[in-house]
Amino acid sequence: MSTATTTAVDPHAETLKTLSSVFGDGVFSLSNFRDNLRLFVPSSRLIEVLTALKTRCGFNLLAELGGADYLGYPGRTRGRFEVHYVLRNLETAEMIVVKAEVDDPDPTLPSAVPLWPGADWMEREVFDMFGVRFEGHPDLRRILMPEEFVAFPLRKDYPLRGRGERHNFPRLTRGES
Repeated sequence: MSTATTTAVDPHAETLKTLSSVFGDGVFSLSNFRDNLRLFVPSSRLIEVLTALKTRCGFNLLAELGGADYLGYPGRTRGRFEVHYVLRNLETAEMIVVKAEVDDPDPTLPSAVPLWPGADWMEREVFDMFGVRFEGHPDLRRILMPEEFVAFPLRKDYPLRGRGERHNFPRLTRGES
């Protein structure tokens, strides 16, 4: 009877090695949460890091793009908004989460649509709900709320019951929608 020993191999080791060789130290910070590698990237270097992850590390699928508002979050010292990009390498099944922060008064990030065309509607949803603009987006307009809606309903300072905007919207019949 033989005893086999298993050693834990970091699934992200090759990705981190590649990113370190391209960017060196100090461009991003790392954390692990439930076996997910998270990269915190300055918004000024976001597209550069996303491009390297796609072209050099094989992260060819943008699985998710979303936002969060951290207004009033205890102990938070970074920007108010955070946009996250969940990337998958389909060959190795590796997943990585890239996070970039932006702040008021004009939260703006570069668009990821040139890298992943599927980012189109995901960026529009983050814009519609949080007011984060994506510079270079081909068609940045509301996707969930009516064009007449002036607020961003998932921001923490938006009242739970709204501000009475709904009575101003035109009523559409099922045939018109």
